[in-house]
Amino acid sequence: MFEIAKVDPSIDKTEFKKEKPNLRTELLDVQFDSIECRKFPVILIFAGMEGTGVVDTIANANTVLDTRHVVTFAHRPPTEEEAERPRMWRYWRILPPKGEIGIYTGGWYAGPLTERITRRTGKADFEEELDNIKRFETMLAAEGAMILKFWLHIDKDEQKKRLRKMHKDQRTKWRVEESLWGGSRNYQRVKRAAEQMLRITGTETAPWIPVDTSNPYYRSLVIAKTVCNAIRMRLEHPEPVLATLPAAPGKKPGAERKSPLSTLDLSLSLEKKDYEKQLERYQDRLNKLVWSKAFCKRSLVLVFEGNDAAGKGGAIRRVTEFLDPRLYRVNQFAAPTDEEKAQPYLWRFWRRLPRRQHVAIFDRSWYGRVLVERVEGFCSEANWQRAYGEINDFEAEMADAGSIVIKFWLAIDKDEQEARFKAREVTGYKRYKITEEDWRNREKWDEYTDAVCDMIDRTSTAAAPWVLVEANNKLYSRIKVLKTICKQIESALKKS
Repeated sequence: MFEIAKVDPSIDKTEFKKEKPNLRTELLDVQFDSIECRKFPVILIFAGMEGTGVVDTIANANTVLDTRHVVTFAHRPPTEEEAERPRMWRYWRILPPKGEIGIYTGGWYAGPLTERITRRTGKADFEEELDNIKRFETMLAAEGAMILKFWLHIDKDEQKKRLRKMHKDQRTKWRVEESLWGGSRNYQRVKRAAEQMLRITGTETAPWIPVDTSNPYYRSLVIAKTVCNAIRMRLEHPEPVLATLPAAPGKKPGAERKSPLSTLDLSLSLEKKDYEKQLERYQDRLNKLVWSKAFCKRSLVLVFEGNDAAGKGGAIRRVTEFLDPRLYRVNQFAAPTDEEKAQPYLWRFWRRLPRRQHVAIFDRSWYGRVLVERVEGFCSEANWQRAYGEINDFEAEMADAGSIVIKFWLAIDKDEQEARFKAREVTGYKRYKITEEDWRNREKWDEYTDAVCDMIDRTSTAAAPWVLVEANNKLYSRIKVLKTICKQIESALKKS
């Protein structure tokens, strides 16, 4: 696989110096053109054999580019804060916004590659992790990111020479001594793992470019020219290449599609006396569960969606009423800010994931992409169609990291919604809850119902199931929510 990198590296120092000024000018021109249009971020990943000059390559890039718009991230072991969240959380936090360049030493490949080389991970697990990364990069590319990944290659004999030289130099000795890969002793093992990595994760939207590093001048020029040409081409052709997207489920031929909401008995209710007894019982039960020793290594993610005026806020207040406020955070989301628009749509939700023994509550969530944005036409059909798979991946990562994910859809009928809207209009402290937009959305009741049906069909998984809540009676819905949370936490802790 690395034979492609072995072109004739005949460029000498003189030729390099001759070409460098013009190339630097070209790089700065395309960088500032990219900054000006702010249509896409640039993600550059550098990885390679030891002794190939990954650090030097990145250092050179930072001397050529305008570093005000470049952020470099070196791979380090996860901090305590990072270790308490899904593995990719640390990388989502540092994604460059549109118009900026992010440079990564190893990036999200460093951890899986090191674990494979040091034999802490088997082949099957390594391939599964690489497939997850591939899906992540496909999502970034579909959101507009330009991704280039460089693998810096060197033959074994040349590597030995360089490592010996680095070990003799006090300025670089520490790099060799602190190596996790064992230098040239593990050359073949590193090569096999790298070949597997490049084969699985090299795609049209996120390609790997092998680069021979036997000549440092050739290495620098080929990388600089590749980056420059790629950015220029993207500026001239701004639409990213998209992967084939699955179609959303539709009605079965010759038959009416049955909505999961039609199975609900919205007449279910609870008397006030029974409600008060059960409320105290389940609130106390929930509080004890989140303080339990078994919950120390877990976290809780609660998602609340539903019809307008279905009682999401009231249900959330009953959940938090007896919880220690240090342990939970209620996240509410309006229209994305300019900062959020400059990132993939899931970015603002990744940032709010809880650490261990904490609770994150989402009053509206990432499902806006397949509900409001779909129905109101705020995003293209291709974007909301692919969002189902991306959301499932997102929630699976939470669950794999120890989060208990529970999603509630609070359902009311159209008549009940109208009654609650009118009640809000005449109740002083509730007037802020009703707007003209709420009344307008009622006109698209059937469209929203279809979108909800698709959402439940496509995103209710074993890792993150949807719980449908009959909410015409607020007392009943609040108790069902609390009871469900307690039962699912208990079930998850038993499996731990």
